[in-house]
Amino acid sequence: MNTSPSPKWDDLGIRVGSAALLIPLVLFCDWAGGFWFHLFAFLLGIMIAYEWTKIVHARSQLQLALHVGAAVAGISLPETFGVWHAVLAVVALALASSLVARLADRRASNWSYIGVCYVGFPVIALIVLRSDSLYGTLAVLWVFVIVWAADIMAYFAGRTIGGPKLAPAISPKKTWAGLGGAVAGSAIASAAFAYFAQLEGVVILTLLAGALAIVAQGGDLFESALKRSFGVKDSGRLIPGHGGVIDRVDGLIAVSVAAVLIGFFRQNGEYAAQGLLIW
Repeated sequence: MNTSPSPKWDDLGIRVGSAALLIPLVLFCDWAGGFWFHLFAFLLGIMIAYEWTKIVHARSQLQLALHVGAAVAGISLPETFGVWHAVLAVVALALASSLVARLADRRASNWSYIGVCYVGFPVIALIVLRSDSLYGTLAVLWVFVIVWAADIMAYFAGRTIGGPKLAPAISPKKTWAGLGGAVAGSAIASAAFAYFAQLEGVVILTLLAGALAIVAQGGDLFESALKRSFGVKDSGRLIPGHGGVIDRVDGLIAVSVAAVLIGFFRQNGEYAAQGLLIW
C-alpha cells in the first residue's frame, strides 16, 4: 500500500514548518514596534533588493546599493521628514537606477526601471501603517492576516479544485478556483479579525479584504511575470518550501501599498492605519 503523499501536496509539510518559524517572529516585530519593526522592514527591503538585483541586474553592486538605499529611505524618512519626502527619495533613487541601467544596456527591459520602487514603496507603507500609535499594530496585523489567509486558501483551493487557469501565459499553476479561495479566505479572516478586535464596519472590512485578496493575487502574478521574463523558477532559496523572499511576500508588497493608499484617501493624507480600519 502506497502511503506517500500526493505530488501536489509534497511541499505542504515544509511550507507549514517554515511558516511556523517565521510567523511568530513577524508577529513579535509588529507587537514590539519601534526598533524591532524597523529592523523587520529594513531586512525585508534588503532581501527584496538583493533578489531583484540578482534576477534583473545580474548582481550589479551599484544597483544593489541603489535598491538598498530605497529600503533605508523607507524606514528612516517617513517618521522624521514625512511620507512624501520618503516617496520623493525613492523616486530619485529610481531615476538614478534607471539611468545606470540605461547606460549599461540601451536595450534593458522595462523590469530594469521599476525595482527601486518595488523595494521602497512597501517599506514606506509598512512603516507608515505601524507608526500610528492608536491603530498601527492592529492595521499591520490585519494586513498580514488577510494576505496570509489569501495565500493559504489560494493554495488549498487551487490544488483541491483545480479547473480553468487564471493566467496560463504568466503562471501555469494559478487557477480561478485559487483566486476564489483567496477572496473567500481573506474575507472570512477579516470578518473574524474585526469581530474579535471589536472593530466597527465589519461588513466593509470583509468586502475590503476580499478586494485586497485580488490585489495580492495580482502581486503574485506580477512576480510570476518577472520570473518568466528572466527564466528563473524561484526568486531565491532562503525559505524552504517557498523559494525566495519575493516569492513569499509578493502579495504583501502589493497589499501594503494599496492599504496605505486607502487609509490616506480616507484621512486626507494622514493616519493611514485609522483610515484603513475605522469605518
